[in-house]
Amino acid sequence: MSDIYDDPAFFKAYSQMDRSKKGLAGAGEWHELKTVLPDFSGKRVLDLGCGYGWHCRYAAEHGAKSVLGIDTSAKMLAEAAAKTTDQRITYRRMDMQAIDQLPDQFDIILSSLAIHYIEDYAQLVKKISDKLPVGGHFVMSVEHPIFTAQGKEEWVTDDQGHNLYWPVDRYFDESQRKTDFLGHQIKKYHRTLTTYLNTLLDHQLRLNRVIEPTPTDEMVKTIPGMADELRRPMMLIVATTKTAYTHEK
Repeated sequence: MSDIYDDPAFFKAYSQMDRSKKGLAGAGEWHELKTVLPDFSGKRVLDLGCGYGWHCRYAAEHGAKSVLGIDTSAKMLAEAAAKTTDQRITYRRMDMQAIDQLPDQFDIILSSLAIHYIEDYAQLVKKISDKLPVGGHFVMSVEHPIFTAQGKEEWVTDDQGHNLYWPVDRYFDESQRKTDFLGHQIKKYHRTLTTYLNTLLDHQLRLNRVIEPTPTDEMVKTIPGMADELRRPMMLIVATTKTAYTHEK
């Protein structure tokens, strides 16, 4: 099982990011993501692409009965385990496309900035829906389609290096993209907003809230370059509930 996050140089660079050092407080979208999370009290929780386990620990701290965090990176899981003392939390190395092999259902399934690494989104959403009882919740964040469309994920700049505009191209070409991240080439998959949302509806997942997170006024004032995050969406957050019926196409 291979994962870019197990590359020593890449993992070292990732570990220096704010969201790695500060946890949820260092994640620019957290102030909006937390508003759509369901009540964790007594719930069975699955975190897809759990990374350092920040969301797993948050769920446990807010009353979850059990939490399983899965990831394909051994280094990420080792870091998660080192930061975790709560016995209700378990970590396992596995691909999220293998969740159909898990014997149990879950009341809440989460995924933070991981699903854009998955090629077959429709198949994954079907498996997520199958693992939820009616009334169960699925909440995800992904890179926004406007952010991923062109592929390079870089501003177009002038001769002085000032950001001119964000390029959007090949929007309806739902295919693999390669981009530079932390000095490494990363493979991701672009899909349209229509695909992200309608695939959820097609698999009995009712939309509760759709958010294109923006930085707070305080972040804009105190973090260099953050004002540019108001010029285009970087992330997409979607909160859903499993229903008893299938959305009619």
